[in-house]
Amino acid sequence: MDDLRSRLTEEIPHLRRYARALVRGNRDEADDLVQECLERALSRASQWDPTKGTRSWLFGIMHNNFVSSVRKRNRQSELQRRYPAEDTVQANHDQSCELDLVQEALDKLPADQRDAIILIAVSGLSYEEASEALSVPVGTVRSRLSRAREALRSRMSASPVDAGADARAVAADRGMS
Repeated sequence: MDDLRSRLTEEIPHLRRYARALVRGNRDEADDLVQECLERALSRASQWDPTKGTRSWLFGIMHNNFVSSVRKRNRQSELQRRYPAEDTVQANHDQSCELDLVQEALDKLPADQRDAIILIAVSGLSYEEASEALSVPVGTVRSRLSRAREALRSRMSASPVDAGADARAVAADRGMS
């Protein structure tokens, strides 16, 4: 049990990052999600397999808790609340606009693709760990990730921030800046 507790403690920063991505930046809601995940993990310590990855097990618990909470809100016909990300560092205007565009593009992805890209690209899980966390085959994770990356590339290449950057680059090349 002490081994599990120390492993849980090591995973808290990763859990927080994943939780914030799931709840779109709301710190309080993310902290609640992390706490629920840790409580559930401790109450189900007998299900933990020390030979497998702790992070993927925890991410699976968190993902299932999150999906259950969304379903519960939908069943109760409550409006889903969206909270903007709270940045601790003030970004310059271009960075802020680009981050907004990235978040908007992520929000437009289907949930299965968004989960795959968040687990792998943001949280740093391996394909196998993401597969275990989402309870789908590795090939499905790779397929979802590929489709998500392509959709993001497509959306971001058409974004006004990129178009402005391209125009500035062309002007600089021509000596017009």
